[in-house]
Amino acid sequence: MTTSTPENPETLDQALARGQGLDPLLRDLTDRAVREVPGAAACSVTVRRADRLLTLAGSSGLPAGLDLRQYENGSGPCVDAALTGHAQYAPDLRTETRWPDYTRYALGTGVRCVLALPLPVEGGAGAALNFYGTAPGSLGGGQEAARVFASRAAHAVNETLRIEGCRSSAADARTALLSRSVIDQAVGIVMARERVDADRAMERLRRASQHSNTKLRDLCGELVARTSSGGPHRRH
Repeated sequence: MTTSTPENPETLDQALARGQGLDPLLRDLTDRAVREVPGAAACSVTVRRADRLLTLAGSSGLPAGLDLRQYENGSGPCVDAALTGHAQYAPDLRTETRWPDYTRYALGTGVRCVLALPLPVEGGAGAALNFYGTAPGSLGGGQEAARVFASRAAHAVNETLRIEGCRSSAADARTALLSRSVIDQAVGIVMARERVDADRAMERLRRASQHSNTKLRDLCGELVARTSSGGPHRRH
């Protein structure tokens, strides 16, 4: 059988450059997978973050809870593919015995056939591209197309994780800088008010933080805000 050549997917950088964002892009990727893989009625992307599995994106035809039930049970084709790095294929869930709890739930949503392919992601986090069919053996003829698509999707998923990691690091850095700035301002206020050096001012702020069971950053922010607004002063 001759298959048409899939169109080249838009890269993450191109999509982000025109403001599309990560979530819509990955949703589009799973929708495209359904169009390009014969027999696929739905598709999703499973990734592991902080020792937890979650669905990074799902196509418009993905039944609610289909992946979540696997994560809750710690058992299912997507879980096994993501954690073991081996493809999982269940041509007919009515005769499948590997995941009994998940199988019952999936059949209740109308799914009869599942193909889960591992995605190589940086850092060994574990990921999988999951295809669902509504008829027995419906994904049998689309396995090669699914593998080709998975090789392309791996790049997009890796880029997504990289970008999200960079955003998280940048947010952490901004929070740290803001915290440092507020603490420095509070130290200056205590130094001026009580005529002590920086070390003693910091020690008084730390003691006040411990005594009031308040984070140092929050206590300093409150002091700076009160001082800026001309409110009543509280000795530290």
